[in-house]
Amino acid sequence: MDIYEEALRLKRLGRTSAIATIVECRGSSPQKQGAKMLVRDDRTIMGTLGGGCLEAEVIQAAAMVIEDGRPQTLPFSLTGGEGGLVCGGSMLVYIEAVTPEPRLVILGAGHVGRALAKTARFCGFRVTLMDDRPEFVEPGPNQDAHELVLGDFTRACENIPVDAGTFMVIATRGHNHDLDAVRSALGTDAGYIGLLGSRRKKSLFRKKLKEMGYRAEEIGRVITPVGLEIGSVSPEEIAVSIMAQIIQQRRTHGASRSSAGTCRRLGDEDGAAEAAPAPR
Repeated sequence: MDIYEEALRLKRLGRTSAIATIVECRGSSPQKQGAKMLVRDDRTIMGTLGGGCLEAEVIQAAAMVIEDGRPQTLPFSLTGGEGGLVCGGSMLVYIEAVTPEPRLVILGAGHVGRALAKTARFCGFRVTLMDDRPEFVEPGPNQDAHELVLGDFTRACENIPVDAGTFMVIATRGHNHDLDAVRSALGTDAGYIGLLGSRRKKSLFRKKLKEMGYRAEEIGRVITPVGLEIGSVSPEEIAVSIMAQIIQQRRTHGASRSSAGTCRRLGDEDGAAEAAPAPR
């Protein structure tokens, strides 16, 4: 149980680890079926599968599992003298990652932001919801975010931990707030920055950011309109389209910095949203 407790501790800290388990033994082997070893993201270990080259190969494979999240099954023959293990048997080792919950930071707690928080939590994300209006981030039975943050959009990310694995969606109640939130988000390492808006808004934002001195590659980090194009209209439908895109990007190893295939919509000043016209 110590290995599982350590894996859980690391997960709570936002760190990834991998558990290697001997799932099959034949003949003589240094460890028996069911033996486990934990490999942390810094390649330190807890437990043992027998030492030597076998264990070194498992640690190397576990590092790959930690990086891409894909489990591996490794066969080992113990008749060739790996690390002095001339046992004469064979083993099968299964390695799986233990990953922290994916994080979604939503800047703007209007209709779309609240619907997105609910949808994201249902999808297993840890959700942070931020707004500059106290009444929109008050704890209550109808709040679905794990963390509620009150603050100014110009400094939105100062007190919110953001790393390359963090997804961010900006859905404030107005263009000026959106711009402040985008600039704050661009100051982080977030791997995905989505902005609720229309194609016209995308053009205006690109022009404004360029005038402010942002480079093309920085501007290109912002995906707008955010979400997959499914014809969504209501806040709940928009939330589904955004989460579908986030899940798609996450499962293809990180946030894409291309806005291709996103849906077209416009957020109005009171936080509601409406579908933007389709291109002709």
